[in-house]
Order: sequence, then structure tokens, then C-alpha cells
Amino acid sequence: MSATTTPSLTLEEFLKLPETKPASEYINGEIVQKPMPKGRHSRLQGKLCAAINQVAEDHKIAYAFPELRCTFGGRSTVPDVAVFQWGRIPFTIEKKVPDNFELPPDWTIEILSPEQKPNKVIGNILHCLKYGSRLGWFLDPDDLSILVFLPEQQPILFQGEDSLPVLPEIDLKLTVNQVFGWLKMGA
Repeated sequence: MSATTTPSLTLEEFLKLPETKPASEYINGEIVQKPMPKGRHSRLQGKLCAAINQVAEDHKIAYAFPELRCTFGGRSTVPDVAVFQWGRIPFTIEKKVPDNFELPPDWTIEILSPEQKPNKVIGNILHCLKYGSRLGWFLDPDDLSILVFLPEQQPILFQGEDSLPVLPEIDLKLTVNQVFGWLKMGA
């Protein structure tokens, strides 16, 4: 992540700026651009969204959004995967998905990229929990582990055949090995 400090820039001013590719986040008065997703990151992000949406979308339980800007608590961040309970998605009057989400996801998932600083990424998860998220995952593809965050609890490290906690209303069973097994695509 590369940070550009703009001391006089407010959150409201940041939100009026054009979007960048990759996305920029507003954290503690700084604009921080996320690194460009690479192969492992993209694969894990796509498979996680697909797995969650496969069991949750048709029954209107929840929906997993990739790279969705979430603005709340003085920050504007873009989790790799933001999962919202169906009833918390702020649909428009026409029952369409809105462009702006000004609330924390129920479940935030971050996938560490080689260029990222782990504590900044974990800081985004902790911010989500502080403002109402119920679950956070921090995936580290290099050591094949997932650090799980629950409100007001110490993080728990999951590895190997450990079964991962998900939101209770989502009927999804995954182990750490299954998640990182998605990285194997070759013959």
C-alpha cells in the first residue's frame, strides 16, 4: 500500500474524487491506494464470493460483494470481500443495489497481498468490528493461514483442516485447506 498524505482533505472531499484503479481508501485522514490484485488474490476473492453467494443469494440470506466501497466511522475502505445480510443491503426504492454503502459489512474478508502491510489491513478489519461487523477474516496466502476476528474477542489463527467460522445464517462449511486448495488450478 502506498500512502499519500493530504492533511486538509476531509472524508467528504475524498468521496468526491474520481475512483482510482486499484481503489484508494481513506484511513485516518490519509489516502491509501490498495495494490493491484495479482493471481492468488484474484482467485481467492472470486472463489470466496462464488462459494458464499452460491449458498446465500437465492434464499436472500446474504450477498458477498467483491471490492465494495464501504464508508462509515470516518473511513472509506474497500474490503476484498464485503458480505452483507440481505436485510441490511440498502436497496433503492426500485429494489436495486445502490452505489453507496454507508455501513459496515456483516463479514469482512481481506486477502494479504505481498505489497501490503499486515497491520494496516488488520486495522481495516478491526475498524469494521468496532462499527458493527460480526466477523472478519484475514487470509495470508504465503503461510496458508486465516486469522479470524470476532467482536470483543482475541483473534484466532486457523490452519490446515480447521473448520472456519462463518455467519451463522449462512450454511457454508469450509476448511483452511479447502480455501487455499482453490489456488491449485493446473493439470
